[in-house]
Amino acid sequence: MATFAERIKGAALLNVQTYEEVESDTSATGQALGVVLISSAAAAIGGLGGGIFGVIRLGLWAIVGWIVWAALIYLVGTKLMPEPETRADIGELLRTTGFASAPGILRVLGFIPLLGGVILFVAALWMLAAMVIAVRQALDYKSTGRAIVVCLIGWVVSIVIFWIFAVPGRMAGF
Repeated sequence: MATFAERIKGAALLNVQTYEEVESDTSATGQALGVVLISSAAAAIGGLGGGIFGVIRLGLWAIVGWIVWAALIYLVGTKLMPEPETRADIGELLRTTGFASAPGILRVLGFIPLLGGVILFVAALWMLAAMVIAVRQALDYKSTGRAIVVCLIGWVVSIVIFWIFAVPGRMAGF
């Protein structure tokens, strides 16, 4: 069994075996939460800012977003678009999608003049690629294309949910 640091590295390197390992390790949910929090703190430090309160606020939103997106992927992937081999539970999706946040740790470098925007963009694309692999492995898909579609559906619906709940909250100062 890999260490936490080895799992973060494996997830960031898009190692399929890492995603399979965290999918089956029911004790790795806390580690997945840790990756989500580290990644969100890196984003806050790297330019999405707001000081310590920004780190806390972004961390809370990251947790909510992670849970919502994983739940949506679970519903879409297992109920609407399963493959014959699809066997998954919400815990497996929480673990794999949490580790898919690993490339987001690079966002800590987002403050670098001239390169920060590029780093944030590359990290976002890298996280999306990791999410597709996480979903493909957790849902036991043979088709990467199906995993991409499930991720996109979950992403669009989670953005709508975010705007419904977060925008009024931001206007109220949360």
